[in-house]
Amino acid sequence: MLLAVFPLVLDPFRLNLMGKYMSFAFVAIGVVLTWGYGGILSLGQGIFFGMGGYMMAMLLKLEASAPELPDFMVWSSVEKLPLWWEPFHSFPFTVLLILTVPAVLAYLLSYAIFKKRVGGVYFAIVTLALALTMTVLIVGQQGGTGGANGITDFRTLLGMDIIGDDAKRVIYFVQSVAVSLAMLGALVVVRSRLGKILIAIRDREDRVRFSGYNTAHIKAFIFTLAAILSSVGGAFYSIQAGLIAPSVGGVAASVEMVIYAAVGGRLSIPGAVVGALLIGFLKSYLSETFPEVWLYFLGALFILVVLVMPNGLAGLLDRLIRQRPITR
Repeated sequence: MLLAVFPLVLDPFRLNLMGKYMSFAFVAIGVVLTWGYGGILSLGQGIFFGMGGYMMAMLLKLEASAPELPDFMVWSSVEKLPLWWEPFHSFPFTVLLILTVPAVLAYLLSYAIFKKRVGGVYFAIVTLALALTMTVLIVGQQGGTGGANGITDFRTLLGMDIIGDDAKRVIYFVQSVAVSLAMLGALVVVRSRLGKILIAIRDREDRVRFSGYNTAHIKAFIFTLAAILSSVGGAFYSIQAGLIAPSVGGVAASVEMVIYAAVGGRLSIPGAVVGALLIGFLKSYLSETFPEVWLYFLGALFILVVLVMPNGLAGLLDRLIRQRPITR
């Protein structure tokens, strides 16, 4: 569907919207790994999504404003480019930072928490607080991050146009391949020995620990993997949307990212992608068709999923297949 159908039936504007929805699919895949299989509910995945988005935005903004300072720095009376912006003149180094900075932060933070055997709702509250803290820090650093307005006005990547219809189509295909690889990698993880250990930790962590496993390390590893996926999704979002703002990685966005996995199915890797695309499409369609009450429709959908489909659309499909009579 992503590679063969959507590019043929959608116009460039809708295809670009689909690319933005697909950016959140990376996060949803990570949520399935951590929450569905590991029992780790994180309400702060927007932290890593925002980190990846801002790092890519810094690269794009420096290229768009070269050789001058970015416009929001000029408006904030910043006279010299901050030192921590300098690495983002290089595309390879930016990609390296997008992959490594969230990974290091996620591992150190989560391992310290899991080592103290903090989990469940307490871990969710910690990540929620961190998402709020990150939003406040970004808004407060007007001269370095663009403040509440974020970073906008990107035109090129490595000298290539990224706002034309042909360029958006190419970016969409690259992103579709990246999502497919992320799905494949996640499926390999959940079907491996590590996946079985994750399920065991989710169900009876004490027994796994007594068997000699370092459960804190395993949980921190899977949380780190989810953080990398979120960061990659944020980087693609900056390219597709042409902007990045604090709200994208805030509390509301972080909670919404969990809902993507819940709707698609928190035990289904493909379901996570479907959930992200479906919720994204519904947000756009309902806000255009019912601008005054669309949030009520979306809220009703979430309640329906929780009450009727606790395992999401993937669980409903599996149940229908199991109930279908076998003909010989």
